[in-house]
Amino acid sequence: MPRMLDVSDDVRAEIGDEEADRLLAGENAPGSYDCTSCRTQGDSEQERTSTVLFIGDETAVLAFAHATCLPSQVVQVTEEQLLGASRSITGDERAAETPPEQAVLGVTSGLVLLNGELHPALVVEPTGRIARPGTADGGGDDFLPLLVEQGFMPVGALSEVPPVLHGWSVLLAMGQLHAVLQPGPGGGSPVAWWQAHQPLQVTDSWRTAANKHQQVLLFAAPVGSIGRQPREDLLRDALDKAAAGGRLVAASMPLAGT
Repeated sequence: MPRMLDVSDDVRAEIGDEEADRLLAGENAPGSYDCTSCRTQGDSEQERTSTVLFIGDETAVLAFAHATCLPSQVVQVTEEQLLGASRSITGDERAAETPPEQAVLGVTSGLVLLNGELHPALVVEPTGRIARPGTADGGGDDFLPLLVEQGFMPVGALSEVPPVLHGWSVLLAMGQLHAVLQPGPGGGSPVAWWQAHQPLQVTDSWRTAANKHQQVLLFAAPVGSIGRQPREDLLRDALDKAAAGGRLVAASMPLAGT
């Protein structure tokens, strides 16, 4: 049965027309899969699905993601990262002694109602635990403490607009989300804290609110706190629960671009 697959030109160029056509025809594509971005289950027979090709130094792994999570793309990774990604995709635990898979930041855009006014927001949740740089992974998660050290504020309830985090900004260009920027080392030029592999589309209402306020609210929570929410009301509920559980930090960031 044909699948609802997106195969980008870059992916097609890497795997070849014949393999791409077989995927689109459903010959080599799975029906159900675990999204390589949000880690929840997807179904390529029922919803648009992106093909994501991870390419290492010597090998490549084809993965699948909800089209709402990631666009179809080619991702260059190290061979060590590829081993971790392959283990995650196939469920193969035999590679447990290889370096752990690096977590990536999942970003969701939505409108958040505060004091009767809609604000553009980005919600950031890693795909795995975040360990403090230079320390062994002992099973803990330092994502929120690291952000608090950067100036993010813990959120107990979504009732007020969080303070502005100076030096940080959200880059929006030609109506698409490109990056979240943080201050450069030693006060140098801003560098990307998070950068989209391909610019992410935002809704017209989100862009209108961003242009009105000229700032974006960024909420961050540890892995497993928010999940993939298909509607803004469900996203708000998840944010409220994360805040009540002490698992949410936030900051306001100026809008860079239009």
